[in-house]
Amino acid sequence: MDLSQLETFLAVIEERGFSRAALRLRRTQPAVSHTIRRLEEEIGEPLFERASREGTLTAAGDLLREYAERLLRLRGEAASALQQLRSLERGHLQLAANEYTCLYLLPVLDRFRRQCPHIGVMVQRTLASHIPEQVLGRSVEIGILTFPPEDPQLQSIGVYTDSVVFIVNPRHPFARQKKVALRDLGSEDFIAHNVASPLRRRVIALFQQHKTPLNIKFEMPSLDAIKRFVAMGNGVALVPGLTVRDELARGELVQVHVPELRIDRQLLLIHRRNAMLSHAAQAFLKCVKATAVERGAPFAFRRHSRETTAGT
Repeated sequence: MDLSQLETFLAVIEERGFSRAALRLRRTQPAVSHTIRRLEEEIGEPLFERASREGTLTAAGDLLREYAERLLRLRGEAASALQQLRSLERGHLQLAANEYTCLYLLPVLDRFRRQCPHIGVMVQRTLASHIPEQVLGRSVEIGILTFPPEDPQLQSIGVYTDSVVFIVNPRHPFARQKKVALRDLGSEDFIAHNVASPLRRRVIALFQQHKTPLNIKFEMPSLDAIKRFVAMGNGVALVPGLTVRDELARGELVQVHVPELRIDRQLLLIHRRNAMLSHAAQAFLKCVKATAVERGAPFAFRRHSRETTAGT
């Protein structure tokens, strides 16, 4: 049986006859009668008393009526839910980010929440190296990285450019200097993140290039712990600038310029290439683009071609 048969069945019941049901459905009476016969054949039971002209139901017809009403009601609810999904009155968006890149998301998610208040959002904290496989595996719809994905099935969008900065606490001797040379950092105790990353490899290579020792004395599980430890007077650190804007503004930490330190990183949003993104994800990307237009650099919205991504 299909829903159109059940619609005809309920019309006969509600109109108390085949002729009136045919008028309501804008069909001929023979067509309505044929539909009911086919439904009865599929069920294997008569649905109407043949001696009645007002569509009196048999026991089987009375039982089917309850299920038919329920099924058509569910169809209406499904259609309504889909319309709500299209109009962003309901839905869910899943994103993947790490501790650092989640900070970029905050102003974008603030705009998204105001524009789409009925959409639920979950940001999963994930190691950056695992994000591409999560996006490809559809456990999240959009991820954010600081390195271009290798898989050609992933589309990347450049959304923010950040720089690595050298930070000290306000009582450190360097805090009173406008700039220091990288070679002057060889005697400092560094606080570093304990997760291997492309950034850590670039920093190590830079110190090797300048023949300067990099003394990592403490390794911490989070950027927040690194910032707090440095603010307490325990060493110095190299961190993404995005992560220390508030502490610098409050004077809890001091950024010291190191001319040789030029490490810029582009944050990338990634999603499956040629994927049919959900309405919520499409609305989120519109918020990303609107934020870039409104705020300007370092925010951006640049879709990368496969060639661009491969060569980054």
